[in-house]
Amino acid sequence: MSTEKAISTLYERLGGEAAVNAAVDIFYGKVMADERISHFFDNLDMVAQANKQKAFLTMAFGGPHHYSGRDMRAGHAHLALNESHFDAVLENLAATLKELGAGDSDIAEVAGIAFSVKDDVLNR
Repeated sequence: MSTEKAISTLYERLGGEAAVNAAVDIFYGKVMADERISHFFDNLDMVAQANKQKAFLTMAFGGPHHYSGRDMRAGHAHLALNESHFDAVLENLAATLKELGAGDSDIAEVAGIAFSVKDDVLNR
């Protein structure tokens, strides 16, 4: 039996809290510069938004924190989101993770998590 502990969660493989925090900060910089989706964040407290996103991604990636915000459907129901908006968010997230040195398999796992909530986010 090996005594080495395998890095089993996506959260750990990505680099834990510091990596999630950096990813969210870089991600929102990209989102705010993306004309396809930046308008959805007008008049939002972006510090509060980033903190919610950090808590959500930590939970979604298997980290130690507990997200206590609304579910994806409730959190996005008031927005008129479509496939192109979802794709833009996913593109920005993948580019952020790539920039931070995440491997293709981890980026694919993140995409899988995003696709698992796609219908809720798009309210369908």
